[in-house]
Amino acid sequence: MTSRRFRPARFLRTAALAAALGAALAGAAPALAQDPASLSGILTMEGRGTVSVAPDMAVITASVVSTGKNAAGALSENSIAVARVIEAIKAQGIAAKDIRTRGFGIYPRYDHSKATEGQPEIQGYEIRNGVEVNVRDLAKLGDLLTLVVDSGANAVDGIRFEVSDPGEKLDEARQGAVADARHKAGVFAAAAGVELGGIVSIAESGVDMPRPVMMRAEAMMAKSGPVPVEAGEETIAATVTIRWSLK
Repeated sequence: MTSRRFRPARFLRTAALAAALGAALAGAAPALAQDPASLSGILTMEGRGTVSVAPDMAVITASVVSTGKNAAGALSENSIAVARVIEAIKAQGIAAKDIRTRGFGIYPRYDHSKATEGQPEIQGYEIRNGVEVNVRDLAKLGDLLTLVVDSGANAVDGIRFEVSDPGEKLDEARQGAVADARHKAGVFAAAAGVELGGIVSIAESGVDMPRPVMMRAEAMMAKSGPVPVEAGEETIAATVTIRWSLK
């Protein structure tokens, strides 16, 4: 039987060489995997774009409030009044899709001076039924407000102005935001003596849409003629954050 001689020196040399090679590759791996953009630097800039837009639609919210000794009688009176208001609105050319009822309710009216065993006595009922109208032709708004009141609405919550389709204007604001970020990045790069490279990332970091502008009901109810209204302008804004590599 032949025995094999163990050679520790040769074994140790082989292990040391393998360990050294592994360490060299491990040290080189991060450098090989490193993003080239991180070697030259990154410039991050935020840009904001705004577009002014005039509201092109108004939403009127009005109600008919009726009272009576019993709920059935008050409801009948209220239904007739609401139907008269809706008919008057349609006569002004408002499409049926832009008219909807809202806020219907029947509320007992209590007489707390005639409490029986701690419970106030019901002395009648209040019926409330509202109508919400989208007015797409703002030239009709003043006359329509007056008509709603004259035809029977005795509670007007107010009106709000809206932009019916803000999507196109929002895209304009986004384009302005990108241009703003690019302009500021160019200024900073030139001041630092470097050149902008390619865009590493771009993200929308904020959007501001028009908020409905409310008009108080008291102002409308106090007018005897066509109600004067001014829609004014709203602002649509977008904010973007862009990262560039530097050459």
